[in-house]
Amino acid sequence: MPFVSVRITRDGVTREQKAQVIAEITETLQRVLGKPPELTHIVIEEIDTDNWGIRALPPLNIEKISRGNSQPGWLR
Repeated sequence: MPFVSVRITRDGVTREQKAQVIAEITETLQRVLGKPPELTHIVIEEIDTDNWGIRALPPLNIEKISRGNSQPGWLR
């Protein structure tokens, strides 16, 4: 029984988009590994952006860099 955990930031992802992610992961597991969809479990965990960081930067610094012209290559 496959169990897949997907973690994303909580930033406006719609139910429809999450449903598509679930469907496509399930289909891939069936096509590539032969796993039956009825036994496949997908969990999407949405993390508040206040609790997310990258490259030692807290969320507020990431937002400032993302909005400015000085965005480093690893955030593009």
